[in-house]
Amino acid sequence: MKYTKISEMKYERVDKDSVIEKIKDIITRTENAASGDELLSLREEYNKLSEHVGTVARLASTRLNLNSRDEFYEKEMDYYNSALPEIQMYDVKFTKAFLSSPYLEEAKKTLNPLVITMLELSLKCVDERILEEMQEENKLTTEYSKFVSELTYDFRGEKLTLGALRKYMQDSDRETRKEAYNALGKSLGDNSEFLDGIYDKMVKVRDRMAKKLGYDNYVKLGYNLMQRTSYDKEAIKVFRENVLSDLVPVISNLKKKIAAKLGIDEMKLYDDSTYFEIDPVPILDAKGILEAGKEMYHEMSPETCEFIDMMFESDAFDVMPREGKWTGGYMTFFPDYRQPFIFANFNGTTADVDVITHEAGHAFAYFVGRDEMTPELSLGGMETAESHSMSMEFFAWKYIDKFFGKSADKYKYKHLFSALSFIPYGVIVDYFQEVVYENPEMTPAERNKLWLELEGKFRPYMNANGIEYLEKGTRWQYQNHIFQSPFYYIDYCLAQVIAFEFLQLSLKDYDGALRTYIDHARRTGNYTFTKLIEMADLKSPFEKGALSEVAELCQELLEKLA
Repeated sequence: MKYTKISEMKYERVDKDSVIEKIKDIITRTENAASGDELLSLREEYNKLSEHVGTVARLASTRLNLNSRDEFYEKEMDYYNSALPEIQMYDVKFTKAFLSSPYLEEAKKTLNPLVITMLELSLKCVDERILEEMQEENKLTTEYSKFVSELTYDFRGEKLTLGALRKYMQDSDRETRKEAYNALGKSLGDNSEFLDGIYDKMVKVRDRMAKKLGYDNYVKLGYNLMQRTSYDKEAIKVFRENVLSDLVPVISNLKKKIAAKLGIDEMKLYDDSTYFEIDPVPILDAKGILEAGKEMYHEMSPETCEFIDMMFESDAFDVMPREGKWTGGYMTFFPDYRQPFIFANFNGTTADVDVITHEAGHAFAYFVGRDEMTPELSLGGMETAESHSMSMEFFAWKYIDKFFGKSADKYKYKHLFSALSFIPYGVIVDYFQEVVYENPEMTPAERNKLWLELEGKFRPYMNANGIEYLEKGTRWQYQNHIFQSPFYYIDYCLAQVIAFEFLQLSLKDYDGALRTYIDHARRTGNYTFTKLIEMADLKSPFEKGALSEVAELCQELLEKLA
């Protein structure tokens, strides 16, 4: 199969009015459909149009992320920030026409029931009443993204991007880490008025959206936007309690041992990612990591071999940091081409290898499931999507010496410990947002106080005392998800538990576990998260005792790797 290079994908602005007229025509024909087959045909026509709009808008967004100084794509995103919410209003009208058709029951005989569930859920999230707020939210998100892309940090006479600074934030030398974190804090502090101000605007516009739609606050709307249909806020509350009772004591004890080994009397924020006097680093440069990744996926399975060849043929990696490039990392895909793309910022640390495992895990799931997924369901909820990426990280253990040589076990130790201790942090991010959106009038000082309280509860083994600005409880201000993707972060935590289960299976029977994983990825969003867990014969993160088993597994492995 011939693939298109990402840079050669054609960009041509979609005309909002033309798209709306086409949707109107589809709506009229849907209202007059004379059979279930005709109804399904119209749905297919609508989905094809919707996917094209999504492809073009994603191209504009991605190219602006690659260079936030590109005035052409900046103007294009200004256009989409206004146009897409208007188009969405007609998406709602199509959904209503489809669901109210007298031939829906006939169409249901062919459709996955979850499609209907998601369509019904979408009507609870979008409405003409919140068009203005949706446009404002898009505008604020783009403004924030552009700001953080261009923000630099003064470090040892250089102006670094956050991606470049992270290398020093994880340096083996403690004073270097401290200096890097203070540089981070100084820049954030210098821009605190903007950061507090734009987040305050985001919270309030989302609150208005929720209340106009009849919700008490944004929390339930946020859950619906995340497509959560098989668990709720109460289930997340139980999960948090399990984290607090089963994981936090174990992690705290392990952290004390590391502090004693490294001679650290009090662990600080800048010590949290440190496990050795000299941390393992990749033995390869950026090009070498990508080539080793290609070799790994060739050896892993026929499916991963085909996948990685596609990624290289289409130049689907952009991994080097540069000024003007957005600071984060992600996988996206372009439906018209049925191809994924990986965006990252290599910095010479172990995180570089995570790109070829974690982000490639996302891309692989899209690749193997692209012919079976439906546009309404896509890769599923984010907890499902993150289970693909986080599990792939552990399947890469078998080949990790390609990237770290003799330090392979040290990498595994750091990777496993980081994954385990990430869960309480992810819970903090989620809990923080829940309280903020339940109390949208909170002041910046109150939000910072809340963050400090949650840190003390879920990460009692460290603090940010003595770090410029960050000691005030502002760690949350460089977590992009809090601004751009409300309630996303708990999905990482749930997925991490699933990934630990795949790790356990792979240590017993690698090939069998990999086959189960590939089947899991291929199912993508065609089932709910809890159903997918059941189909893979895994334990639910919501089950009592699930996290105590995770803690036991990780402790045992860490002792072996130490």
